[in-house]
Amino acid sequence: MRLERRTAVSPAALVLAPVAAIAFTLLVSSLLVLWAGAPVAPTWAALVRGGFGSVFAWSETLTRATPLILTGLAVTVAFKARLFNIGAEGQLYAGALAAVAVGGLHGGTGFDAPPALLFVLMLMAAALAGALLLLGPALLKVRLGVDEVVTTLLLNFIVLLGVSALLDGPLKDPAALGWPQSVALKDDLELSKLVAGTRVHTGLLGGFALAVALWGLFKYSLPGFDMRATGANTRAAAFAGVPITRTMVLVSLLSGGLAGLAGAVEVAGRAGYVTLDMSPGYGYTGIVIAMLAGLHPLGVLAAGVFVAGVLVGADSMSRAINVPSYIADVIVAASLISVLVATLLTQYRVRRS
Repeated sequence: MRLERRTAVSPAALVLAPVAAIAFTLLVSSLLVLWAGAPVAPTWAALVRGGFGSVFAWSETLTRATPLILTGLAVTVAFKARLFNIGAEGQLYAGALAAVAVGGLHGGTGFDAPPALLFVLMLMAAALAGALLLLGPALLKVRLGVDEVVTTLLLNFIVLLGVSALLDGPLKDPAALGWPQSVALKDDLELSKLVAGTRVHTGLLGGFALAVALWGLFKYSLPGFDMRATGANTRAAAFAGVPITRTMVLVSLLSGGLAGLAGAVEVAGRAGYVTLDMSPGYGYTGIVIAMLAGLHPLGVLAAGVFVAGVLVGADSMSRAINVPSYIADVIVAASLISVLVATLLTQYRVRRS
């Protein structure tokens, strides 16, 4: 068996591919629900109600979607240029620590500034921390050919160990009664709520704005063209005059900066301080979101809300139907695999050798 590229892609195939992917995901997930001894229809109804069935459900979904959109955008930028950034989780924590260092410790260091200026400095510090964390692996790849998958993945563990040391050291909150958490941000540095009485905050609007800005960058700007050309074929792009090293530096700064911003937004919008369990894997889930979106910045918005709704709805489903909430992870993974396979089959046909 071999794959043969299609000479033309049928419009009907482009429409049927996502439908088939959704049907496959529902089939696999329904079999697991039956295996768990639960009725299929009430289980799906509980999941949809939990994620999208009320104002409260939507608010929780959008709150969860905010960091997922930012990490999804971070991965999208990197993967577009064939820089496989697996370190968004560590970059998120680096950004969160930088945000707390600027917005939580400034009073004790003798430095003070108006809240608006301090807020901007906090976001800049978070973006810079994430960007620098990815810049090293990017340069190692370009200059020495070091596999960035390995370096960015291992940096996640190094950063988490550093976070653990800092939360028990210079960033530890003395009022936390021994619990390992950082000092809290000042109240006037927290993001305002979009809907009163809920946790959804203005960081969501920032994620939407960044998605639109990245779409414009890729579609209409020369640096965006350089990124896409580098991702399509690095050797051909270099032969055509694309500055590969400069492009990779820009990609790493953008991708790492977006992941660092995700950490700052999570601290300023929801948590208020940094803990070791602040992120339930937002950086890794961002990879799934970017792939579900087909590496399209606007698609990341829809994919982020979808994945967040599944995760939030699964918690509600678990309480209502007594089904393990880990089914949500299966749904997300199955949807990713089915979308990738469906997309592949729209571009290639299977031939018998």
